[in-house]
Amino acid sequence: MTNEPRETDLATELERFVKEQASRFGDVISYVPAKRVTTEKNIASMSIASIPSVPSVVLVTLEEKLSLHQNEPWHNAKSLKELEALINNCQKCALGATRIKFVFGVGDPHAKVMVIGEAPGADEDASGEPFVGRAGQLLNKMLAAVEFKREEVFIANILKSRPPNNRDPKPEEVAACEPYLWKQISLIQPKLILCLGRIAGTNLLKLNESLGKMRNQDYNFCGIPVVVTYHPAALMRNPDWKHGAWEDLKRLRRMYEELPA
Repeated sequence: MTNEPRETDLATELERFVKEQASRFGDVISYVPAKRVTTEKNIASMSIASIPSVPSVVLVTLEEKLSLHQNEPWHNAKSLKELEALINNCQKCALGATRIKFVFGVGDPHAKVMVIGEAPGADEDASGEPFVGRAGQLLNKMLAAVEFKREEVFIANILKSRPPNNRDPKPEEVAACEPYLWKQISLIQPKLILCLGRIAGTNLLKLNESLGKMRNQDYNFCGIPVVVTYHPAALMRNPDWKHGAWEDLKRLRRMYEELPA
């Protein structure tokens, strides 16, 4: 007689583990360091004692995350243009009442690289386009340095409305807005994601880490490799960080060149 747990017992225990992690981190876990991927197939062969106590398992796909919003009109949008038309008057959080313009995002709708920042600033709020101020000009130069044109990537933010006085996004604002970003990612299907700054990285990946710890680490979001680097605005305040940003961008370029044709 074997001491191995029955499949039904393992499924029950795994379901409990998933619910505990979702409750603990306030969201379904959708990331995993690339070198520690565990698939559903080998989960079935794990003993209960070997189920990890840290979020090192990809529990959901992007489609499963979006399925939580299947009753919302934008869920079935077939293009970025259609999606923007369905969400640009969003009032799900208090920022809808204070913004000037909804900042959807801009770039190639079939981009292989997606750039994700934190939230619109004053210039972006006025224009309705992300990264158009001084930080945007620096971002353009950063991309050009590793042979990317602004128009061949897609640029978006965690939030699509400007927080007053450029304060950090509140958790409820992120929760209201991030499904739109997930839908953008689903439609674009980028092969790489570049997160600009700690807030973009921690909110996309559901991490509680410093930027220093996130840089040079291998992460992915629902199967898409993610590189985290400095926000251009931070580089303008701290020019000494530009060397580190350059190393991050070179890593992004190497990853891009290694993509299958």
